[in-house]
Amino acid sequence: MNKVYVGNIPYNFSQDDLRSAFESCGAITDVHIPMERQTGRPRGFAFVTFESNEAAQAALKLNGQEIGGRAVKVDLCKEREQR
Repeated sequence: MNKVYVGNIPYNFSQDDLRSAFESCGAITDVHIPMERQTGRPRGFAFVTFESNEAAQAALKLNGQEIGGRAVKVDLCKEREQR
């Protein structure tokens, strides 16, 4: 899978901020920052999709690194279970 979960990101981070933080790992195809329904504020985590599995594996090396003043958690996304 070529999509990673990024947790503990700063609430003021934008998609461009995440792109610049992870572009050294490889080509990025999508960045998604979920928002709270009631407030419209970011929820503090995001998903970054890379063109290749190798780039996603390289992104795992950023786990625990400080980005935007916070130690982020980076993990491969798991397939979503059917409801």
